[in-house]
Amino acid sequence: MKRFQSLKAIRVATCLLPPLGVVLLWRTSLLGWGRKVFGTIFTLIYTLLYLTIIPGFLYYVAGIEVVEWRGGYLPALTLRKTLPDYKLLEENRAKQAELAASSSLPKMGRGGTNYWTAFRGPNRDGHYDEKPILTRWPEEGLRQIWRQPIGGGYSSFIVADGRAYIIEQRRDREVVAAYAVADGRELWTNGWADKFEEPIGGEGPRATPTYDEGRIYATGGNGEFRCLEADSGRTIWRRNILAENHAETPKYGEAVSPLIVEDKVIVLPGGTNGSSVAAYNKLTGAPMWNSQSDKQAYTSPMLMTLAGQRQVLIVSARNVMGILPENGQLLWHLPWLVENDNAIAQPVLLGANRFLLSAGYGKGCAAFEVTRSNAVFEVHQVWRNTFLKNKFSSSVLYEGCIYGLDDETLVCLDAASGERKWRDGRFGYGQVLLASGHLVILGGDGDLALVKASPVAFEELARFPALHGKTWNHPAMADGRIFVRNAVEMACFDLGGR
Repeated sequence: MKRFQSLKAIRVATCLLPPLGVVLLWRTSLLGWGRKVFGTIFTLIYTLLYLTIIPGFLYYVAGIEVVEWRGGYLPALTLRKTLPDYKLLEENRAKQAELAASSSLPKMGRGGTNYWTAFRGPNRDGHYDEKPILTRWPEEGLRQIWRQPIGGGYSSFIVADGRAYIIEQRRDREVVAAYAVADGRELWTNGWADKFEEPIGGEGPRATPTYDEGRIYATGGNGEFRCLEADSGRTIWRRNILAENHAETPKYGEAVSPLIVEDKVIVLPGGTNGSSVAAYNKLTGAPMWNSQSDKQAYTSPMLMTLAGQRQVLIVSARNVMGILPENGQLLWHLPWLVENDNAIAQPVLLGANRFLLSAGYGKGCAAFEVTRSNAVFEVHQVWRNTFLKNKFSSSVLYEGCIYGLDDETLVCLDAASGERKWRDGRFGYGQVLLASGHLVILGGDGDLALVKASPVAFEELARFPALHGKTWNHPAMADGRIFVRNAVEMACFDLGGR
């Protein structure tokens, strides 16, 4: 009877919690090795069904979603899926409008600096050098300046004139919004009916806007492209870069941040009929030139000088190339293939002639050098390895070393040789910035961490929960503050540099 009861207990535990069932199975003396191995294999098969059937049952019966894709190869079970609460958001904004109407809040004038005006900073390289930051954080974390609900999506903030700008999903509308840096209150919105959504990342626009001379350039998930007046949100001009360039919406949405070069705004529609890269007049929206026929990926264009030539570095779904910003002329190109065309990470400028590319999905990283002989450009590989696999994030360069997330783990590589100095610390699928000789990392679960940028060893100095839930959005820094968000909430913290 005791034997039957013990085996029954193992079966019940396996049904309710498979890992516990395996532990009890191997601890019992009632079964031989053969039956234990067979039971373990059965439990592994049952676990796959468990992870599919149980969440599906909960969703069907109670409307509870407990499976969330947070990166990696398997979805995660969670009791709180990271989804926007539109009712809470609307109540919050209505309260702000009520306070503004009653004159309870001071009027928002122009002020602050125009520093973090593009994706990943002024040079799109993840460096913050506007002013020193606090490198000894309080035990409880950085001082919170404000926090409030936000709509869905994966855009990052840009900051100018005392305002933080972003694009977000609000029910069935994409909305560009301006917020006061000082207290987070909403100043204006400009929205249109559209909604991009896919199963892994969910809903919402992906591309970070760009600020230039009092104008905001914002791109929606399905290619709506607008130039807005930064003070008021008024539409100056609009186009749909996918429709007019005969391009399809990428699998994970339009994610490319517009690049301003002099009188042009450069975008990547990905049209395969000579319209992969497109330039528009930044003041009027008039087309200026189109170039190449590559399918688009998810990497934003960067302005660099390589081999003495100023050029726009483009990473498409199949190639990396340098083109002239004046007319789109191709200077050089080389193949760069990532599984499912998922080139996401930004290139890293390593020197006067060198740059780094990195990708997840087993691709790894490589350093390339561009050379020039008269008017002919050539590019060749300097080194390559699989020590650094940037998936959703991008790396930074500091004092001859590259720091970035190898999938979920932080790694330090020597930029000249690719030699790995160390690999330590798990941050999920987060994002990395560099400030005051330190790495500021927003982890995939919303933790904000400070790590010393040193090739000697990994040294995490501080970590605290800044957000709750899945956090894939890139943070922004300006005027001694850091701005963070995910699909549920946004917050601003004091970096101690003001």
